[in-house]
Amino acid sequence: MAELLKPNINSLEVPGKDISMSTSPSSSPSPSRNECSIAPLTPSPSPRTEVRPRVARPFFVVVAIDFGTTSSGYAFSFTEDPEAIHMMRRWEGGDPGVANQKSPTCLLLTPELRFHSFGFAARDSYHDLDPEEARHWLYFDKFKMKIHSTSDLTMVTELESVSGRRVPAIEVFAHALRFFREHALKEVKDQSSSVLEGDDVRWVITVPAVWRQPAKQFMREAAYLAGLVSPDSPEQLLIALEPEAASIYCRKLRLHQVIDLSQRPLTNGLDLDGSHPFDSSFRQAREQLRRARHSRTFLVESGTGELWSEMQTGDKYIVADCGGGTVDLTVHQIEQPQGTLKELYKASGGPYGAVGVDLAFEAMLCKIFGANFIETFKAKRPAAWVDLTIAFEARKRTAAPGRANALNISLPFSFIDFYKRHCSQSVETALRKSNMNIVKWSSQGMLRLTTEAMNELFQPTISNIVKHIENLMQKEEVRGVRFLFLVGGFAESPMLQRAVQNALGQHCRIIIPQDVGLTILKGAVLFGLDPTVVRVRRCPLTYGVGVLNRFVESRHPREKLLIKDGREWCTDILDRFVSVDQSVALGEVVRRSYTPARAGQRKIIINIYCSSTDDVVYITDPGVRKCGAITLDLPEPGAVAACSNSNGSGFERREIRATMQFGDTEIKVTAVDVLTGRQVRASIDFLSN
Repeated sequence: MAELLKPNINSLEVPGKDISMSTSPSSSPSPSRNECSIAPLTPSPSPRTEVRPRVARPFFVVVAIDFGTTSSGYAFSFTEDPEAIHMMRRWEGGDPGVANQKSPTCLLLTPELRFHSFGFAARDSYHDLDPEEARHWLYFDKFKMKIHSTSDLTMVTELESVSGRRVPAIEVFAHALRFFREHALKEVKDQSSSVLEGDDVRWVITVPAVWRQPAKQFMREAAYLAGLVSPDSPEQLLIALEPEAASIYCRKLRLHQVIDLSQRPLTNGLDLDGSHPFDSSFRQAREQLRRARHSRTFLVESGTGELWSEMQTGDKYIVADCGGGTVDLTVHQIEQPQGTLKELYKASGGPYGAVGVDLAFEAMLCKIFGANFIETFKAKRPAAWVDLTIAFEARKRTAAPGRANALNISLPFSFIDFYKRHCSQSVETALRKSNMNIVKWSSQGMLRLTTEAMNELFQPTISNIVKHIENLMQKEEVRGVRFLFLVGGFAESPMLQRAVQNALGQHCRIIIPQDVGLTILKGAVLFGLDPTVVRVRRCPLTYGVGVLNRFVESRHPREKLLIKDGREWCTDILDRFVSVDQSVALGEVVRRSYTPARAGQRKIIINIYCSSTDDVVYITDPGVRKCGAITLDLPEPGAVAACSNSNGSGFERREIRATMQFGDTEIKVTAVDVLTGRQVRASIDFLSN
């Protein structure tokens, strides 16, 4: 690793803010005299009233991949016809005769770790394997959650298959993205008469807004490995935030494309006349959508939709993306007449997705049959366990508040037989001994889950979602919100709809797009067509570097005192780039300048620190952690020396100016050698921490 910066005492005398490089081992280099006192980003100016110019579109087609926890899909739009979004529905497998919007997010690898299949094909192929043979194959499902739950994510993080074998997570994600790449490009070529070159495609991958920078970078690295784009053309790939994408699409909605729960008063889960279940109109809308699915093209408004005509300048709305793994909340304000969006509060959420209901079901099985048996069954009969989870998933989707009859969950024969041989008693006996009266046994080999049982499974997850939205609505920046959009696969659940309506229906209008499961996917396409549509975002964390300041006896603790060349410095000061929840407009930048520590140095490495609060002073404060590093690859020493001699300058005055952008969905950095005017190769890494 190269040395850090060489302190230049003469260059540190900046009025109001005297900064040098911290010399503590873990610290970062400091700014030099010209740039060290750059002020924080200023609040974004008020939007001007003129219509934005049409965005230049150098790509031929935009392909968006909605990589979900439980299901995934893709859509695309040709830049010459941006109002038409084409959906892919020719998924292999699944129910015969059904046009599938998305595919299950599951992957099957051979015992030799080669790609076999993805989606329905992977699920069906794994089901057909002999039980003993299945133990050697690698089946992955719901693996996206691992990226969210891993606090120390790196390029060597591993995923465990259903059978217990482990492989690098980056390879699993790359296999899945490569499948989408091949599938999507074939579909695009089938619909276009033009010859498609590699750089004609702009790719968009969706991620939860609550994901931190390492997870976003991980998805980008997986896309590089899958061959979607080259690392030399990073601008060809965009990372879209899921609730943000949904918000972008919601701008386009017409009144007949939404269901307004707030306009339908409820009594005990029924309409006021008592004649229709709570979710009846929603089901009718889904049925209409199902009938129309022979058409794989959706048309969107060229401007904003009718729904926005009801909104006035300054109106706020929340988008709650209720997916399989996470619930993501974003708060936006639409800016007229441009139609751009402004984020009002940093993205929030947590692991409160539909998978929580699945985990509750697994915990219920452990109570009935014993945790040791369930773990043994999963290890010995992995394919049968997958069959059981699929059976529950199908029945879970039909759960509704007004449902009177029980839900039947088919137990695989191998489960019944394995339990009897392993525990020397029948599953019926185990159920009776468990004293779990809310679950019954059917002689047809099924568990019968009563309404009470389903409520018990759903309640913890739904309560977390409602509580999180309620807490968000209490924030000063969010108070007075007019609309709450429910999107994502879990938003289809009548159980969730009812709970949200009961808790929040008096405070705002609750809107559900008819194609709720495709909202994020369509919005991701629109984002790829115009990445400038979100004009202002909020920083999720405070970011900065460690530097030295002049030591002030009355302000700084003695343990931070460093005496260097006869001068007193305070070490480990956090020099902020941006602060948590700070508004940052698209295109706004933070600049810092750095100087190599020695002649011939080829790299400058700058450690980045972050915190979830803004009241930190030192990089050693509680809650501050090293989260990444900026690397600046310096030009050849010979070229710099020649330029220095021609300008009469020496090594001491050499300056590398780094420019960082925090207003996009990813943090970006560029750099230039001030002496030569040449671009310096700059990268920011959050995965090698």
